[in-house]
Amino acid sequence: MHDCPQAARRWNGTDADVQRRDFINGVSAATLASLLAGERPRSAHAAQTSYPPTAQGLRGQYPGSFEIAHAARDGAFTGPVAAQDTGEHYDLVVVGGGISGLSAAWFYRQALGPKTRILIIDNHDDFGGHAKRNEFHVGNRMLLSYGGTMSIETPFPYSFTAKALLSELGIDLSRKSRIEQPTRFAGMTRGVFFDKAHFGADRIVAGYSEAATDTFWQQTPLDDAARRALVKLHARDANPLPDMTPEARRALLERISYETFLRQYARLPDQAVAFFAGAAYRNNMRLDTCPAFSALRYGAPGFAGMAVAQDPIVESETFHFPDGNASIARLLAGRLVPGLFGTPQTMESIVTARADYGTLDRASSPVRIRLGQMVVRVEHTGSAPAADKATGRIAPVRVVYQKPDGSDPVRHAVTADNVILACFNNIIPYIMPELPDAQKAALKYPSKVPMMYASVVLSNWRAWKQAGIENLMVPNGYYQHLLLDSPARFAAFDTVRSPDEPITLHMLRNPNFPGHPRKEQNRMGRAEMLATSFKTIEAATCDQLQQIFGPYGFDSARDILGLTVNRWPHGYAYTYDTLGDPAFPDAEQPHIIGRRPYGRVSIANADAGASAFTNVAIDQAERAVQDALVSRAYD
Repeated sequence: MHDCPQAARRWNGTDADVQRRDFINGVSAATLASLLAGERPRSAHAAQTSYPPTAQGLRGQYPGSFEIAHAARDGAFTGPVAAQDTGEHYDLVVVGGGISGLSAAWFYRQALGPKTRILIIDNHDDFGGHAKRNEFHVGNRMLLSYGGTMSIETPFPYSFTAKALLSELGIDLSRKSRIEQPTRFAGMTRGVFFDKAHFGADRIVAGYSEAATDTFWQQTPLDDAARRALVKLHARDANPLPDMTPEARRALLERISYETFLRQYARLPDQAVAFFAGAAYRNNMRLDTCPAFSALRYGAPGFAGMAVAQDPIVESETFHFPDGNASIARLLAGRLVPGLFGTPQTMESIVTARADYGTLDRASSPVRIRLGQMVVRVEHTGSAPAADKATGRIAPVRVVYQKPDGSDPVRHAVTADNVILACFNNIIPYIMPELPDAQKAALKYPSKVPMMYASVVLSNWRAWKQAGIENLMVPNGYYQHLLLDSPARFAAFDTVRSPDEPITLHMLRNPNFPGHPRKEQNRMGRAEMLATSFKTIEAATCDQLQQIFGPYGFDSARDILGLTVNRWPHGYAYTYDTLGDPAFPDAEQPHIIGRRPYGRVSIANADAGASAFTNVAIDQAERAVQDALVSRAYD
């Protein structure tokens, strides 16, 4: 095993350096000592003194952010839940501070005015949900990466609602051509790393595409039979289903997996099929769980020469911030809590702006964001959803929360005229047991997709330049996809400089358990993530980079300057497919039943749209607000 140092130990005086020395899984050494000694924080909502974006080690759904959620799942809050009443009453409480929750607060305030009192509660130490910012400092230079949601992009157009919100935040997608700097990676392409254990030799081969020709395959260590099969599969006239109508092809492709298509119809030998091992099609569907028709829609090879009955794909515009869609979350939070960044931010200035987390939960602010608190009960204080016969009002909603790690048994409660649940669907039945049984069953139906995004700071990218790649696919690798930061310039901030200067590397791991149904693979992936220590992940990260880039002069002990592992056991929203799910009538789809409003409570989040995209999270927030406003009509 190649030696890999604690990533930030050489840094001098930066916030990230302090974080790495003094923080253990996001808990400061001083706080940890006080908790072990039996001390409790004096305030339930103590001011946050660390800077979450610079925290390294294990992030995402990190230890300390979910233990009480698991206790709720396991039945710890089945009866009445006692709590200290804070005396706070809000027009709206939002459970979940991701993009959907922040958008819900935005739309609600737009409807009811700037004095509307809103509280957003989130169990993490940072807002944004999966849209997490990873910030590093090397010397006097800031580097950024994304801990989850990567870009503005969908395989369908953005709605008017989502486009309007981006516009109101000052995000102008037409500036893309002026911001992107693609010439920084001139001469570098997408590549594949073939490993000795599966393909006979460790080798990077540059120039891969879904239309890869014989020139590419001849450079690989594959045997002749595998090469011939893959050349044929990637050909522009590929059609393993020659004697079928377009309609019949679609019917077949919807019934079989992409693996079945490759083995039985394209006749790929085992070594050729192994080339696709670890490939994750949209929303982490695997070779054995991805319907062949979905693989076709996602641009997988093997279909270029066949006509298949299908609707045209009309994709959205695309745009990538250096910290992913965390910039959207930050712009939203900055509009909701004006003091967060001091002055209003633009789509360019937000990239480097430092947030003042001490402003998030001030009593003087109409909108407050309360981090580090897990909601354990949402319940109406009177009959729900019936209105009071005398007043015509629906009773307000009580929201109970406590520290997510269980370190403090004291719970607190607030009330609100409306509550929007923008947390993920699976937890809702456990924190709101008064929901109808059919709705709770529907909310439990999806299986969130586990994802792990590692952000690595490299001292330079000379090895990548020498290999001629900027984007690497790694069949059978611990991480299956490796991507250098996209070259872009936001005002004076350059994401990529010369090959001799530091850069951020994004490494993507999708836990893979072939042979099991898709939902079961998701559950197994969650279990693996929760059981794996940061030390193990760090070692695997260093070893993989050393194996791939060692021949090009890379040394993990010297060249890795920082590592943040964004672990999402409950990751992307579940989407239906023709292999793993019944053909539900539209009105009976679980996400439709699950998002029904109940009294003063409505449901946002991407799960409510059964689609893992930022615009869906925004659209569902707007719908949830409309449901909330309808409930206020009783007043």
